[in-house]
Amino acid sequence: MKKTELLRQGKSDLSARPKSSGSEIDAFLKRAKQLAPVPDAARGRMMFALDATMSRQPTWDMACALQGEMFSAAASVGDLSVKLVYFRGLRESRTSRWVNNAESLRVLMEKIECRGGLTQIARVLSHAKRESEKQPLAALVYVGDSMEENIDELCKLAGELGLRGVKAFVFHDGRDKHAETAFREIARLTGGAYLPFDRNSAAELKALLVAVATYAAGGRKALEAADNATARRLLADMR
Repeated sequence: MKKTELLRQGKSDLSARPKSSGSEIDAFLKRAKQLAPVPDAARGRMMFALDATMSRQPTWDMACALQGEMFSAAASVGDLSVKLVYFRGLRESRTSRWVNNAESLRVLMEKIECRGGLTQIARVLSHAKRESEKQPLAALVYVGDSMEENIDELCKLAGELGLRGVKAFVFHDGRDKHAETAFREIARLTGGAYLPFDRNSAAELKALLVAVATYAAGGRKALEAADNATARRLLADMR
């Protein structure tokens, strides 16, 4: 499906799923902050990758606000190192250094402008693999709306990430069916989760990112300790 067709799609079917209440999300955030800290030697590492190609421009301001919420949510967990990766334009791909203050990455993300170009998901997966070879990588969070690459190549890379214990949590902006197929496979092969969202999903999106960050910082046990509907949903989606 072409990117222009995605812009004509309706709202995501995420609204049909059960929603977490505001009080439940607040309780989850509070509980996440109270989780026992992970020793520095076992600090979780999470890569946060963004599609910044032109198809996301019509909703980029909204997406920036939602993604800003994601970074703020990640910062609330603590004991987590985060690297920002994004692609756009003619094979332009940029990465930040590893930082422990996710708020600094949120500020950087807000300065990104969309540029025309094709997706570069294979580069993101390859970069995640290289990082995992240097030091354990707990999770890859990817936010995108389309996929214009060889799905078999992506599945191969995703499978290699899965073998290294890196789980991919794929946040799908929109309803592109071709992208959905690829994103679901990437999540399945890594043992992660496929998480669709739209402009009405800010609260749920923030809660889900807290759950992902909790997993990255403290593993499955920390996520189970959160004992929240959002955490349980994520655990159910994960293999």
